Amino acid sequence: MTSPDLGELYQQTILDHNRNPRNFRRVVSANRTAEGHNPLCGDRIQLYVQVEGDAIADIGFQMPQGAGCAISKASASLMTGAVKGKPVADAEELFRSFRDMLAGGAPAPGKLAAFAGVRAFPSRIKCANLAWHALHAALQNRAEPVSTESAGDF
Repeated sequence: MTSPDLGELYQQTILDHNRNPRNFRRVVSANRTAEGHNPLCGDRIQLYVQVEGDAIADIGFQMPQGAGCAISKASASLMTGAVKGKPVADAEELFRSFRDMLAGGAPAPGKLAAFAGVRAFPSRIKCANLAWHALHAALQNRAEPVSTESAGDF
């Protein structure tokens, strides 16, 4: 597969998850939640995580109508699919891997690699990272909302 074909495949993955987001729902049984906001883009996310033992039993997210760009919604969709059913430690490792990829590191595993192209658009990196930082906050049981403008590691 040539590079342009790969880029098109990644773009299609992001578009599909934006149009048909997975786990786009409130998890009523969630025992961890986090709120995230990207003031520059207007993205807002509410993340719901049900942790049982040391694993993520269920996860979902919502975005107020019109408060999530395609990149942030697709990232949240792919993230929820990637961590659902996984140990919390594995989810935290995926968070670090995804964040590092967007900072110029090695591609994240599987379909998450679709976001490697976002590095070419620095203003969109925060959009892709928002759901992941909300996940990290929820798993750390932090009460304060996550903001792309106040978190030093975005």
